[in-house]
Amino acid sequence: MPSALPDGDAVPATGELPEHALRGLGERPFGFYVHVPFCVTRCGYCDFNTYTAQELGPGASRADYAATAVAEVRLARKVLGDAAPRVETVFFGGGTPTLLPAADLVRVLRAIDEEFGLAPGAEVTTEANPESVTPASLAELRAGGFTRVSLGMQSARPHVLAVLDRRHTPGRAAQAAREARDAGFDHVNLDLIYGTPGESDDDWRATLAAAIEAGPDHVSAYSLIVEDGTRLAARIRRGELPMPDDDVAADRYLIADAMLAEAGLSWYEISNWAATPEARCRHNLLYWTGGDWWGVGPGAHSHVGGVRWWNVKHPAAYASRLAAGVSPGHAREILSDDDRAVERLMLELRLDSGFPLADIGEGARTAVARALADGLLDPGPFREGRAVLTLRGRLLADALVRDLT
Repeated sequence: MPSALPDGDAVPATGELPEHALRGLGERPFGFYVHVPFCVTRCGYCDFNTYTAQELGPGASRADYAATAVAEVRLARKVLGDAAPRVETVFFGGGTPTLLPAADLVRVLRAIDEEFGLAPGAEVTTEANPESVTPASLAELRAGGFTRVSLGMQSARPHVLAVLDRRHTPGRAAQAAREARDAGFDHVNLDLIYGTPGESDDDWRATLAAAIEAGPDHVSAYSLIVEDGTRLAARIRRGELPMPDDDVAADRYLIADAMLAEAGLSWYEISNWAATPEARCRHNLLYWTGGDWWGVGPGAHSHVGGVRWWNVKHPAAYASRLAAGVSPGHAREILSDDDRAVERLMLELRLDSGFPLADIGEGARTAVARALADGLLDPGPFREGRAVLTLRGRLLADALVRDLT
């Protein structure tokens, strides 16, 4: 089952935010994340807050979910009041958002537009499993205002998909990407995972080749992480599968970067490559650059003006609170200036634009010089006052951030 929510301070029943959090609202990009917590089956590596039909229990249903999500959108409008800015990005994630009828997803998007207003040219993304969309549903989503689709491809090899407990056939993701293009989506992402037990370098190259051939303008590639409590972790603990190897993962990353670059996709964040600046995921950039967002749905996290909060985890509890007219917030924390500075460094350093050297504390200057000498930072941008990771630096980014903080 999904991991437990963190502790924190109580969220008021009204959901109201401290006055200081509302100051400056609209000066930063503002978006919505809509969590759809339903899956047909649970993938063996997944510890997200998702539920199959068997796990859902009484008090919650897919059929009622859109109406419940709309209720939280309306609550958000009350909380943010007249200071509420227009929405620049909306991201439907999960779970599998496209297990809901396309009309339900459009209904939630329409509520966001009615309550807040979508900014001109707003980016609206939905995640989708390849088997959960059809040409008709994709056309309905596109007509309803969605501009981007992110498909969970993961691998092109059947034995790798089997280890991950993925249900789609190897060629379905590429076919779904083409269907999305035919439906009028200009922006299509394919999500890939590398380092799965039993995957070879040739398997990974074949996956990348299949993804590139499908013609997406964006690819995300993530190293497999074994999360406690998942079926994959249990299989590794029993010795049925080997633990993913960090050195193998680094080699796979290098393969990905080389093949994607050759295909015309450039990295702009450690795990993300885009064909053009317009193809970059603006919603994720909002997260990485300190924007504000409201997270709708059970377990969803939000951030406004240095206040972070998260909703109750189970869909039944979530629905019950909104039906009673109270906030579904489980707990919240107010970030200190130091917290925000560390998070800013951790996130912005992952981007191709890097981090201003002037904003790195004096105590970390020795670590900065060492990183430059070790080839982790690019000397060109460094001379212009920015810390930008080299390819080697991307492989060691987590350790570098620890050194700098």
